[in-house]
Amino acid sequence: MALYVYRCGADGPVEERHPIGSAPATARCPTCGEQSPRVITAPMLGLADRGRVALIDRTTATAHEPQVVSAPPPRPLRPGGPPLHPATRSLPRP
Repeated sequence: MALYVYRCGADGPVEERHPIGSAPATARCPTCGEQSPRVITAPMLGLADRGRVALIDRTTATAHEPQVVSAPPPRPLRPGGPPLHPATRSLPRP
């Protein structure tokens, strides 16, 4: 659903939501009931937050220029896992 703006002569701008491409040329003003013509406005594409815009930009860039991995990631220096309890240090090791 897109947001369309209509200009009422008495009350100013009137906003309505319609499916894209199906908005009527005029709309009735909710305040005075007068028919208001549709106003052509710039698309509101920049209203998304920066995180979403950055994600879209990264996705678009990697669609045409994917990052190539030359080698698997290095192994950790010591095996990960939960920290050992001091009492388990005295147990035999495999």
